Amino acid sequence: MNNKSMVKKAKWTLLIVIYLLFVGCSGSKNDFEASGTFEAEGTIISAEATGVIRQFDVEEGQELTAGQIIGYIDSTQLYLKKRQLESQIRALQGRKPNIAVQLSALQAQLQTAQTERTRLEKLVAGDAATRKQLDDVNAQIEVLKKQINAQQSSLKISSDGISDDVATLQVQIEQLEDQLAKHRLTAPQNGTVLAKIAKVNELTTVGKPLYKIADLQNITFRAFVTSAQLTQLKIGQNVRVFADFGEKKRREYKGTISWISDKSEFTPKTIQTQDERANLVYAVKITVKNDGYLKIGMYGEVNFN
Repeated sequence: MNNKSMVKKAKWTLLIVIYLLFVGCSGSKNDFEASGTFEAEGTIISAEATGVIRQFDVEEGQELTAGQIIGYIDSTQLYLKKRQLESQIRALQGRKPNIAVQLSALQAQLQTAQTERTRLEKLVAGDAATRKQLDDVNAQIEVLKKQINAQQSSLKISSDGISDDVATLQVQIEQLEDQLAKHRLTAPQNGTVLAKIAKVNELTTVGKPLYKIADLQNITFRAFVTSAQLTQLKIGQNVRVFADFGEKKRREYKGTISWISDKSEFTPKTIQTQDERANLVYAVKITVKNDGYLKIGMYGEVNFN
């Protein structure tokens, strides 16, 4: 056999091997049982106060932590109102009577009268003073006691009235503090900013959206399964999720089924299932721990075994 024949034979052998490999690959079964996309439960954060946004340190893709201050809405008038109420409280407290001080003069007179009565009692016992002198002192003591009780009651009523007025103003201050707190823009949860809606110097109102945030640390993979597959699934079941990064690059993740729809729906055009003849499918949510590579809208597959 010449060299030309040997080269020709080698070419045919190579073509046959390639064909067999192609047929074998094309006839193999998919290693996934359902497909879908990655998504996240986004939360739209709205304003809780009305006013001009003076500071808003939020950018799309920014990581926020719960309680983080990201800006504030103008609250000058509320602050001035609070200072006014605090001034009124100080003025009221300045007019609050000092009961002990205002009763001290009468208390001193009562103590003097009681000392005089003790002295007269000894004199009367020794016939050195008349009974009338003792009776006059006793009468004076009773008058002083009644004066003290009356003034004490009056001062207490005045003091309690001022205390009630102060308490009312304190409640108003607490209401203002609550409103001032709502003018401070803080992140309600940990998450990533998906969209920034409002801007600095814009006028916002209660309920107007400011930004959208989502927890991308635990991302959700939504897949669709047939009724036949549904019988093999349960909430809490561990599965394998494969993320498609394009150019035949895939990454495997551990997932846990967190939700199974109790209602069927028509097969979405963009979703493939193992049973292509199925017209009705059920949505399944699988929670996946994000390592930073998974993105919202990314395509993937899942294997339930």
